[in-house]
Amino acid sequence: MKKKSEIVTFKVDQSLLEAMQGIPNRSSFIRSAVLAALDSTCPLCAGTGILTPKQQGHWDGFRESHAVEECSDCHERHLVCSHEKAGNDRENDS
Repeated sequence: MKKKSEIVTFKVDQSLLEAMQGIPNRSSFIRSAVLAALDSTCPLCAGTGILTPKQQGHWDGFRESHAVEECSDCHERHLVCSHEKAGNDRENDS
């Protein structure tokens, strides 16, 4: 049995309303934008930007063997495993 769709409403400021005026199917656009944003949400904080004390403890443990570094190609920040990096450094020294 197919679930009924639910209606969600939200307020926007005037500039966002004006920017959306030319979009032919705003509902579809908004659904796609929300789904894209959910795909890009931080897996730890779920988009809040804040870790709970228990999450912070897990992060501290993870951080012992991982680092956040800037990619030399695209300049975005990403996680790097210290164990993998050490292995790559040894291969490059050979």
